[in-house]
Amino acid sequence: MTFAAKYIDVSYSKYVTDYRYLVEGNIKCCEEFGIDMVSAISDPCREGNDLGAKINIPHDDVPYFDSNLIDDYHKLNSLEVVNPLSGERMLDRIKAVELFKKEVGKAYPILGWVEGAFAEACDLRGMNNTMLDIYENTEELQQLLEICTKQAIRFAEEQIKAGADFIGIGDAAASLIGPENYKKFALPYEKRIIEAIHALDAQVKLHICGNINPLLELLVDTKADIIDLDWMVDFKKAVEVFSGKAAANGNFDPVGVLMQGSTQKVKEAVKACIKVGDDTTFISAGCEVPASTTYENMYAVNALLYR
Repeated sequence: MTFAAKYIDVSYSKYVTDYRYLVEGNIKCCEEFGIDMVSAISDPCREGNDLGAKINIPHDDVPYFDSNLIDDYHKLNSLEVVNPLSGERMLDRIKAVELFKKEVGKAYPILGWVEGAFAEACDLRGMNNTMLDIYENTEELQQLLEICTKQAIRFAEEQIKAGADFIGIGDAAASLIGPENYKKFALPYEKRIIEAIHALDAQVKLHICGNINPLLELLVDTKADIIDLDWMVDFKKAVEVFSGKAAANGNFDPVGVLMQGSTQKVKEAVKACIKVGDDTTFISAGCEVPASTTYENMYAVNALLYR
């Protein structure tokens, strides 16, 4: 994401609004640093933008929501699922997938991306409001989650048609609500999105950054093919819990190790992940690679390309 934009020397605003830069940055980073999947992820505001939310796109930083689209639940009556092909920012991501397919479709698997229902609800309603809604406006929150789920499925469908082999589902806010609320307000909707993606013969990479140690057993129920794990998660336990059911992906610290650490520290972190992994494990930073990460540390992640 931000690292790829910096690597090809374009502002992040260009990277997230013109799919050609996103594709160029991903391909060049994969080729140079030994990354084994191209990705259409860039920011969490694609669906929200096309649903009518006000989005701020800084010149060289990640887009963010400028206000809450659903500041009053009466507005749910006018909130409808958008055709991704008619949405400005969703269509841009679909075009990225199409270009990936054309340029490197035979060399790399292609990862599309959607927001998980709970994360999207937080985007549209606001984080604090959504957390209160769990207890104070349960029925309305479930109605919003239903719309977000349908939107994610539609968006995933169009990316798969365009050539995506995997769909990533970003549901980061789900790490904040604990197992009981996760079972009510995140898990059922994740399962529906994943079932729909599998029905279209694509696979799923579920991303819930943050401390999800209490959710590990529940995550298996999603039926996701790959589950991302942030650096504060017990990687050994996750690999054991997921064994035979999902591939664990992670999970060294993207800041303390990858951005700020020495190349030796990066290598040691990678080796530690490999040591507790199994034959389905993927190795990566626990979350987003910071833009200021040095090339030397990126090379160090992949010993074969270390220089």
